[in-house]
Amino acid sequence: MIAMALGFMRPERLWALWALPVFALVYAVLVWRKRSRLRRQTSNLQVLFPKKRNWIRHAAVLAAILSLGSLVVAWAMPNGWTQVPRERATVFLVLDVSRSMGADDVAPTRLEAAEEAAKSFVDELPSGFNVCLISFAKDATIEVTPTLDRALVKTAIDRLTLQPSTAIGDAIYAALGAISLIPPDPDDPDEPEPAVIVLLSDGESTVGQPSSEAAKKAKEMGIPVSTIAFGTANGTIPGERGGYDAVPVNSAELKRVAQLSGGQFFEATDLDQLKSVYDGISRSIGYEEVEDEITERFVGYAVVLAVIAAAGLIMLGARWP
Repeated sequence: MIAMALGFMRPERLWALWALPVFALVYAVLVWRKRSRLRRQTSNLQVLFPKKRNWIRHAAVLAAILSLGSLVVAWAMPNGWTQVPRERATVFLVLDVSRSMGADDVAPTRLEAAEEAAKSFVDELPSGFNVCLISFAKDATIEVTPTLDRALVKTAIDRLTLQPSTAIGDAIYAALGAISLIPPDPDDPDEPEPAVIVLLSDGESTVGQPSSEAAKKAKEMGIPVSTIAFGTANGTIPGERGGYDAVPVNSAELKRVAQLSGGQFFEATDLDQLKSVYDGISRSIGYEEVEDEITERFVGYAVVLAVIAAAGLIMLGARWP
């Protein structure tokens, strides 16, 4: 199981793990022989090691065998995956401002709640991350080009207003087009910076280019689109001819966009859930997994297990007052 989950610089040394079941078998045979002998005669060992303390001896031996196993794994020089903070990346924050976002099924309205959560999300991102703000309804608009200025982004979020229609595909293409606006890394200007798109909406496209094609294009460019379906099935907005129009959240298209682009799909029905979703996204994009040698970790496991084994033997051999 370990060999499948880890990589090893010296995997041939794992053959030494065969010693573990051998030691366990030898111990089991010795225990069986001892019990057979004790059935026929009385032994002084019963005084030193009463039956009620047998579990301590078994636990000590098990800890010793596992300690040896950890040392063998460490000897094979294992490699594992470690999360390290990203120094630079660009997050394209894409927000739906269509009329349906004015529904009050999420207090005070879907848009106002989305704005509050988006500002918290921006604050949680690592300081070295650029943020680009894009709004979309009938058209997609780049409100703020990629920048490190968090105050500028949050001010632009506060200024968003409702507009008619929904163009999810156009919004994704706008984000992809803004890749060229990312400031180069001063330390390595030729190295492309990681980028992700986080798109929030409550419905499906009514105008513009197909979102599925935009998602496939994002996949080709290596830029995942994580989508958030925000709202409930009970949303309504004032109708243009009086009364109210139902605007239930529609997640099918958003789910498809995430799948086609290699991103993740989320759902939120209130502000707290939305903040939790953003918090998870922030943690996932703020770190990357890198392969690293973890020999010391298994040496540490071996030491802990050896201490447990030694403690068990001391408890068995000591005569406490």
